[in-house]
Amino acid sequence: MKYYSTNKNTPEVSLKEAVIKGLAADNGLFMPEHINKFEPSFFENIENLSFQEIAFEVALKFLGDDIDASTLKSIVYDTLQFDCPLVKVTDNIYSLELFHGPTLAFKDVGARFMARLLSHFMTNREKQINVLVATSGDTGSAVANGFLGVEGIHVYVLYPKGKVSKIQESQFTTLEQNITALEIEGTFDDCQRLVKSAFLDKELNEKLILTSANSINVARFLPQSFYYFYAYAQLKKLGALNDKNVVFSVPSGNLGNITAG
Repeated sequence: MKYYSTNKNTPEVSLKEAVIKGLAADNGLFMPEHINKFEPSFFENIENLSFQEIAFEVALKFLGDDIDASTLKSIVYDTLQFDCPLVKVTDNIYSLELFHGPTLAFKDVGARFMARLLSHFMTNREKQINVLVATSGDTGSAVANGFLGVEGIHVYVLYPKGKVSKIQESQFTTLEQNITALEIEGTFDDCQRLVKSAFLDKELNEKLILTSANSINVARFLPQSFYYFYAYAQLKKLGALNDKNVVFSVPSGNLGNITAG
């Protein structure tokens, strides 16, 4: 499958190029050229599938043309080593718990998947890939944990001084190995601006391979679609659908999570 820039001023690229580049040359985001549909039988049986099985089927629809099924299955199953249970709050209201990952952030799903996908694309590649990520807390923690120890990849976490909780700061500043934390005098927007300017610096990109692990990277936000399907499956298993439309209410910042949905 090809991936196009949302600004539509640059040629379409492969999945590998989209993941490694992170941001298109015209400053747009990479998106899949089309979304493959599921057969009705998938939804008829979805409540009998595990989280990993559902995620694998969803991943095949997006990535099956670019990665063989056995490799993709390994990536998905290694990513999802934790559950995202649906908990009833009150009548017709349920909460999908996305805090059961290693850093207690919903971004653990996307960060862990991207790390494993990028590692797959790194096979037989001599030059190091440098991952840049701006964070106000949870992104840095999830990305640092997800990429820790991955050979051929170095992560640089930019975070605003004094604006990150002590717990989250310790999650990405104490790991060492291939994780470097950079404290910035400024706001999160300043950190994000530095990251984006690095991607648009032609001279810098000629010397280094740069990519982003923020939600601008298609490999970060696409896997977040997994748990929307899983939420539906759990609702069906609980007998809570009753032919009603399902409404997802998503606390949002830059809308990366809801874009996946």
